[in-house]
Amino acid sequence: MKKRIITWVLLLMLIMAEICPVKIQGAVQPAPEISAPGAVLMEPSTGTVLYEKNGEEQRSPASITKIMTLLLIFEALEDGQITLEEEAVTSAYAKSMGGSQVFLEEGEKQTVETLIKCIVVASGNDASVVMAEHLAGSEEEFVKRMNEKAGELGMLHTQFEDCCGLTDSEEHYTTASDVAIVSRELITRFPRILEYSSIWMENIIHRTAQGEKEFCLTNTNKLIRSYEGCVGLKTGSTSVAKYCVSAVAQRGDMTLLAVVMGAPDAKVRFKDAAALLDYGFGNCDLYLDENRINPDPVPIKGGVKAEVACRYTGEFRYLDTEGKNLSQIEKKIVYMKNLQAPVKKGDIVGEAQYLLDGKVVGKTDIVAAKSVKKAGLWDYIKHIRKRMIKGDDYSADR
Repeated sequence: MKKRIITWVLLLMLIMAEICPVKIQGAVQPAPEISAPGAVLMEPSTGTVLYEKNGEEQRSPASITKIMTLLLIFEALEDGQITLEEEAVTSAYAKSMGGSQVFLEEGEKQTVETLIKCIVVASGNDASVVMAEHLAGSEEEFVKRMNEKAGELGMLHTQFEDCCGLTDSEEHYTTASDVAIVSRELITRFPRILEYSSIWMENIIHRTAQGEKEFCLTNTNKLIRSYEGCVGLKTGSTSVAKYCVSAVAQRGDMTLLAVVMGAPDAKVRFKDAAALLDYGFGNCDLYLDENRINPDPVPIKGGVKAEVACRYTGEFRYLDTEGKNLSQIEKKIVYMKNLQAPVKKGDIVGEAQYLLDGKVVGKTDIVAAKSVKKAGLWDYIKHIRKRMIKGDDYSADR
């Protein structure tokens, strides 16, 4: 009886290991076997590439083109050029788009937020063109902006000819590495996109001269339902591009981004993406120090104040792929010695060092939170008067 129980426990453990890979301290899982000809796995907060297969090979991207379209939309929102509530009008040209669409009618108005959902959830080519025209006046002008942005991001092997990926032109291409770059830019700068890309189903309302009609948006990314933690991002497929996906999954503090291009069918596309994500979650551990509590003030000499308040420049992240124990990371604050006034707000006054096994694995700058002027004659006189009356200490004579 005891042997039978042990057998069932071991069998259950094996099944759970297949479903939910667990990171074992000091162990590294082998790289997965990917069927698709192009793939990249990235940890986006650090930009670390964890796996790459023909990452620089140019391929037709199909609808994952829309990741760049969405990035430009969110930049326009950030700059105040548009709002989520304002409406965009469907042109005859936008209505004429084939492929994946949400069946917008000529003259139909939809809010920017609704059109974002149509693009990222249902991969609406018509919705993409509506937004391109709304932002740039024409799809052609919008595509120019897409290519300019690709250059700014260092997407060296990318060229766009439309805003939705419907074309099969040989002059419309990108790579798995470049898709990872633009996907990373979108989700790190504008994490709200993941709220939209994780929608499974949602109804929108078509309001036209013929009346009102409901239309159901259904997510083209089946990993949203089948992979634990999947929150996006975008799928694509044409006869030339085959099947592509840029998949984003989150578990705890860890976010991973898997790009698969040229898979022979949708099933392989999602299987490969899941295998990459499993590999990342199984092998990686992320140390995060949000640095929310400001460090102690730094003493300064010759200033109108004896010390200056300071702050961290940002959070610190360290990604481990070697199975190290990140709980052993130590944080050491090192201030500049003999800091002299004047000190300007934003000046570097020290750093936080992060050590693992006695070695520095990363640093975060500490800067002055306020400016402190150099003490003048009148400041010294006031200081002397204070000392005579109260005996207060003052930095001017230190």
